[in-house]
Amino acid sequence: MRGVQTILHPTDFSEQSQSAFELASTLARDCRARLVVLHVIHLPVVVYSEETLLSDFEEEHAWALEQFRRLEADNEGLGLESRLERGAVTPLILQAAEEINADLIVMGTHGRTGLSRLLLGSVAEQVMRGALCPVVTVKLPVAEPEAVPALEPSGAEATLL
Repeated sequence: MRGVQTILHPTDFSEQSQSAFELASTLARDCRARLVVLHVIHLPVVVYSEETLLSDFEEEHAWALEQFRRLEADNEGLGLESRLERGAVTPLILQAAEEINADLIVMGTHGRTGLSRLLLGSVAEQVMRGALCPVVTVKLPVAEPEAVPALEPSGAEATLL
């Protein structure tokens, strides 16, 4: 069996994606693998005017390039590669995985449940179903519950029945 040589990390630069990036970068370092970070600018289905669409695209494009610059600066020596695409998210993730011959996809999940998941679907789930390689999804760690302070005696005694 061949080792992991290429890892694809699709990201929306959210907190969930940051957790997945940390895992992907650790695996890339440990396996001495190529790490490709992909951001897809999702084009809206409804377009009010061409001018609005271009303006929104240009803003998100510039924002995504800045996020890539930060990742690269914070992870010097990792040799990560950045890819920016625009269009339908899931098909572009699957296409990129095939083009780079990914051995592994590491991505975050927003953990949608219920009606929103039923109606919208899950990008992570769709990628898992369509990918030709293993997919690791990373859910944002659940915060530790705060300790409940001990109740102090009130001076009144309880009566047991």
